[in-house]
Amino acid sequence: MSRGAAKAPSQRQLRVGEQIRHVLARLLQEGRTHVEVLTHRDITVTEVRVSPDLKAATAFVTPLGGQDMPGTLADLRTAAPALRHELARELNLRFTPRLSFQADRSFDEAAKIDTLLRSERVRRDTLPRGPEGPDEPVKPQEDDNGAAS
Repeated sequence: MSRGAAKAPSQRQLRVGEQIRHVLARLLQEGRTHVEVLTHRDITVTEVRVSPDLKAATAFVTPLGGQDMPGTLADLRTAAPALRHELARELNLRFTPRLSFQADRSFDEAAKIDTLLRSERVRRDTLPRGPEGPDEPVKPQEDDNGAAS
């Protein structure tokens, strides 16, 4: 294995990340962030990745409608100590991970891929091709009984 190869997260990392995601989502929904501006924002916590030593956690977030991502991230970074304190109260972990927040770009990537797949060029490339090229119609094949398929 090469030095730069990323190792898949352990079951414990996945489980702790999911627990943190649930608690963060609830804290944000209930407005328990100690940052007034966040009480007026609808924020989705899509994923939480935890470091192998469980001492750091990165929460991937997206505001409803994708509005004001930079402001949302800044407010979450301000609220991180209070959110960490609340996590410590609610989760039974030896160490409460340091929280960092990043924008979740997976929805943007999915939309980009969807647009590409719907483009005329890709659609044309996925059409069946006849023996003489892409404009040649494909003849239906017949089975042993002479029926077209």
